[in-house]
Amino acid sequence: MVITEYSLIGAILQYYPDSAKIFEDMGMHCIACPSSARETLGQACQVHGVALEEIVAKLDEQINH
Repeated sequence: MVITEYSLIGAILQYYPDSAKIFEDMGMHCIACPSSARETLGQACQVHGVALEEIVAKLDEQINH
């Protein structure tokens, strides 16, 4: 799976449940929020003040390596 700013958080968590730790470690506790299923990674990063490039790199490393 290629992770981009347009990836839905719900899809990431559905296919890679272990990625929840990365979200939590970066202060993105929104993963338990019902709206996260339809929220893009880019939208969540803006709301939570998280660097998009950093979380994409961490998710990519965990998922694809």
